[in-house]
Amino acid sequence: MEHIIENQTGSYKELIVWQRAMELVVAVYAVTELYPRFELYGLTAHTRKSAISIPSNIAEGKRRSTLKDYRQFLVRAFASGAELETQIEIAKRLPFGKTLDFSKVDQLLEEVMKMLNRMTDRKQTPK
Repeated sequence: MEHIIENQTGSYKELIVWQRAMELVVAVYAVTELYPRFELYGLTAHTRKSAISIPSNIAEGKRRSTLKDYRQFLVRAFASGAELETQIEIAKRLPFGKTLDFSKVDQLLEEVMKMLNRMTDRKQTPK
């Protein structure tokens, strides 16, 4: 029988990983604001969507009633982070990206990915 998380108190907003993921979204929006206009419906939109998906999945998982569901949403957040890493790498290789400063995005993304990796490796409820 699947374990029900009964003592999962507190809001997802209290999770440090969610807070850092929200900072990451803001940083992604700041850098993608500098992308060329012709990328608005391409790389800009996809990059922002991937960034938004990270804290969204963390929040949804935190609201789930089972550890299995929670962990699955953390895995989804991690997968969105991998998408975001790829999209940022693509932008860095394009002519317009070579002039942009991705350092804040890189730092936050690395931090969030490490936290999510640790959380999904745990056997107990992530805190």
